[in-house]
Amino acid sequence: MGIDLPLIWFVIIIFSIMMYVVMDGFDLGIGLLFPFAKKSEDRDVMMNTVAPVWDGNETWLVLGGAGMYGAFPLAYSVILDALAMPLTIMLFGLIFRGVAFEFRFKASEEKRHIWDKSFIGGSIVATFCQGVVLGAFIDGMPVVNRVYAGGPMDWLTPFTVFCGLGLIVAYALLGSTWLIMKTQGSLQKRMHDLTNPLLYTLLAVLAVVSIWTPLSHADIAHRWFSRPNLFWFLPVPVLVLLVSFWLVKAVNRNAHYTPFLLTLALVFLGYSGLGISVWPNIIPPSIAYWQAASPPQSQGFILVGALFIIPIILVYTFWSYYVFRGKVTPDQGYH
Repeated sequence: MGIDLPLIWFVIIIFSIMMYVVMDGFDLGIGLLFPFAKKSEDRDVMMNTVAPVWDGNETWLVLGGAGMYGAFPLAYSVILDALAMPLTIMLFGLIFRGVAFEFRFKASEEKRHIWDKSFIGGSIVATFCQGVVLGAFIDGMPVVNRVYAGGPMDWLTPFTVFCGLGLIVAYALLGSTWLIMKTQGSLQKRMHDLTNPLLYTLLAVLAVVSIWTPLSHADIAHRWFSRPNLFWFLPVPVLVLLVSFWLVKAVNRNAHYTPFLLTLALVFLGYSGLGISVWPNIIPPSIAYWQAASPPQSQGFILVGALFIIPIILVYTFWSYYVFRGKVTPDQGYH
């Protein structure tokens, strides 16, 4: 029995995207929460919680994109063609917030508000566009003769806009629980106060998406609600409710680390639900990952490099978070 190279690469890409969503999610979430912190010293602390690690978080996005380019060129070309506009706008958002990150610490007090606004705006734009891309991916992309057959604005629908707004809520929740873990005092209390409303809003978003998606896509409805699938997949929504309940309890008792860990679990469950809905398609609704794969020789060649570089990325990521563990106080700074 031979090695299933397309499946291995599919898992690598899914893992890379999940790592990006988790790790850059709370990073973007901090920018989304900037308007709730009016004092300059609080904003300094918020940025310093991710200053040592923020640029490394995006390594996973690069790995996922490069892996798709080499292992699934059909998916890469179709997705970039269908979603060129939101992906380009997302990159501009990431550039704006990256520039703001560096220049804010060097700007004079009277000019700092410019970079604050750039940081907030870049975070909102990048997050919203990622949500739009997610919604468009769920909706599917028409392919004829291995070429994208839709229009340049097919990605803009009420569903994709709703997904964009929903992802803003999800990243803000990741950001608030990250700051609960990394800060103290009045800033931490403000994040405690924001977390439960964000959680309730996210649960409402998940409920709407969970109803909207099967109503719009018969294949997804059949995947979730036919027997025996219904019983196999039922643990996902049940665990979402249980994790949400534990998260509320953790926030109410002023826990420091548990809220962030439970939010990670919540994001993973949402990611699992997405995977169940589209599996095994890499271009929904009908092109499976093995149909979009590059030749085995190409996949095997780049897999050698991936198996070398991924452990290195994991080690330096773990080490950077370990070195900069603990609370961040106003008298600390990494710039």
